[in-house]
Amino acid sequence: MEPRLVVLSRGPELYSTRRLVRESEDIGLAVRVIDPLTLTLVVEQDGGKILHGGWPVECEAILPRIGYSITRRGVAVVRQFEQKGVIVVNPSEAILNSRDKLVACQMMVNHKVPVPITAHVGAWEDTGRSVNRVGGCPCVVKSTEGTHGSGVFLVRSEQQARQLVHQMLERGMRPLVQEYIQESHGEDIRAFVVGNEVVASMRRKAHGSEFRSNFHLGGSVKNIELTKKQTEIAIRASKTLGLNMAGVDMLLSERGPLVLEVNSSPGLEGIEKATGVNVARKVAEFVKSDLERRAKEKENSSNNSIV
Repeated sequence: MEPRLVVLSRGPELYSTRRLVRESEDIGLAVRVIDPLTLTLVVEQDGGKILHGGWPVECEAILPRIGYSITRRGVAVVRQFEQKGVIVVNPSEAILNSRDKLVACQMMVNHKVPVPITAHVGAWEDTGRSVNRVGGCPCVVKSTEGTHGSGVFLVRSEQQARQLVHQMLERGMRPLVQEYIQESHGEDIRAFVVGNEVVASMRRKAHGSEFRSNFHLGGSVKNIELTKKQTEIAIRASKTLGLNMAGVDMLLSERGPLVLEVNSSPGLEGIEKATGVNVARKVAEFVKSDLERRAKEKENSSNNSIV
């Protein structure tokens, strides 16, 4: 029987989901796309059950494509699959680590991954000192949670920083003040990590006066060859957060590459078009390799028990 893979995605028609399904099927995996919000979780001592449309979901592996807006619910679903012993490409804890920018920075610094100087502001009165700690203005103010460049602002004055921090705190958000890397304005590098390898990389450049380089904001992309140091940092960042598949965004500063963000559900469209690399196939092959490893371990265990 073909190994069964479930892709957890709210958008089966999305480019990344379609590509992952097609390449996985091409290498012999039986693939099913399920919206994680439609799953029912039954918690029991034996690992519980996961139901869809009234029927148990049975699979050997899952590939989570958990969007930012459904992080809490999506992570609960991923955790239930983990408790049932299913192979999970990106574990629930790793997804949570990557979604919280403060936690991610703390973990990476602890593992010697270089990041921009970052301050988490708990009271708006501390904004001025935080701005000074990150090198003064201009600086970046953003929320600890967000994606595709949302909630990220380049501020030119301490007063503007105070206003943004105050507004975020009033809305229950957790603001960060971060060092502005002037020499990398409007540009960054995205390294796509699968397992222990950077399978593709691209340079992203913002459109017009925009300083955020995200592809979804109209930024342009092109292929780039990473240096040995950049490659090592990208892989270390991914592994530090516990991810097997990640988009690692780096800024090129005068003191070397700095990891800006690590995305646990990186899009494939921009990087496949920019590089010509079949990134979806690389992900599918990683999943199949893990399935084959698991099957071999079970076979060896069974043979040893017979002996």
